Amino acid sequence: MTDDSDRVRAHVFVTGRVQGVFYRATTRDTARDHGVDGWVRNLADGRVEAVFEGPRSAVESMVDWCDTGSPQATVSDVAVEYGDPEGLDGFEIRR
Repeated sequence: MTDDSDRVRAHVFVTGRVQGVFYRATTRDTARDHGVDGWVRNLADGRVEAVFEGPRSAVESMVDWCDTGSPQATVSDVAVEYGDPEGLDGFEIRR
């Protein structure tokens, strides 16, 4: 069992060729593999937005993973803001 005081939240915006390349589905699967809660969605401007909540090391791994993303993606920038977790449970793709 993890200590809740170690939980963090990362709000991430990913820029590049990240839509239509299975970025959201791969993000969901990778987050679940890491035991990270949150969500991911496409934005109208072509970016992908994601929120990761979980143990600091797992969330940081997900933020690092965003630099590469799915095999078909070409990531040019990852902007991240850390904050307090909001208690998300599970990981979903939002539309």
